[in-house]
Amino acid sequence: MEPNVRFWIAERQSFVQRFLQWTELLDPLNLLVSAEKIEEARQLLFTNEDASRHALEDQTIQEAWKTSLSTVHPDSGRPIPTLFRPAAFLPLTMPSVFLSMIPAKGMMSVVLPQVSLHAYTTAFNVINGNQSYSRHMPESMMLGAGVIFSSTFFGLIPYLVQMKYSLDNPLIKRALPVAILAHVSAMNIFASRGFEPVRGIEVMDKEGNVIGHSRRAGRKAVRETAVSRAVLFGTSSLVPEVFTYFFKRTQFFLKNAWSLWPAKLSCTILMMGLMVPVSFSMFPQIGRIQCSNLEEEIRSSTEETELYYNRGV
Repeated sequence: MEPNVRFWIAERQSFVQRFLQWTELLDPLNLLVSAEKIEEARQLLFTNEDASRHALEDQTIQEAWKTSLSTVHPDSGRPIPTLFRPAAFLPLTMPSVFLSMIPAKGMMSVVLPQVSLHAYTTAFNVINGNQSYSRHMPESMMLGAGVIFSSTFFGLIPYLVQMKYSLDNPLIKRALPVAILAHVSAMNIFASRGFEPVRGIEVMDKEGNVIGHSRRAGRKAVRETAVSRAVLFGTSSLVPEVFTYFFKRTQFFLKNAWSLWPAKLSCTILMMGLMVPVSFSMFPQIGRIQCSNLEEEIRSSTEETELYYNRGV
């Protein structure tokens, strides 16, 4: 069985355990792991099939699990490109989120953060999504281009509205971009991983044996990830806006107006640093689904009452 799948099935973790797990996997040092080290870690895990990350005190085994879980895709068993490993998500999306929430000073200052944010998240969603269904590079590229364009367009709507109409209500003026960002982030997941509910993803038993491909499991995987992404970007953009609203009313700001943007940037970094592991931990990496909720052909192929699928990140 693929070691990463074996780990997530065996380690039935609570939310807190998953959160602590992801704080380790999101370590930026995981971006520097070489292909040779990944191969060594994988060979060690393949030759120690009964190795549990928490049961063994062997530091080498523990490091091998950390390397494998943070750099290898559980469906394909291949290393994830460095810039799209989970550890790269925070440093590559946080600047775009911060810049997208700054009041517009021109069309380019609005468009560039939106394009960079949605181009990266679309590629991240596709690469870290479920890869157990058949797909071809041309259709994936066409889908990705369409998702980037549409996500950017919808992300620009609140700023275009503000440029055309004078919004005097500060609540609407600042809340609208937050709401749109949360919704577009969720819709980006549904669109970029749209093949999964259509073609179905692999469902397996607890031993890792593939029972079949399920469209219902694909819908569940995409829906769960979309919810987590909406929570991530919605909260990460809302809290700094609330912080800014009250910070502007303090005596410190009145005396030091220059401190607004450093303070808001710090708040954004803090919130995204917290919300990225929270959102990745909301649902198990390897999800469970009752066999009775799956298609008839799958139910007739197994006596298991519960099957597993890779939710993706």
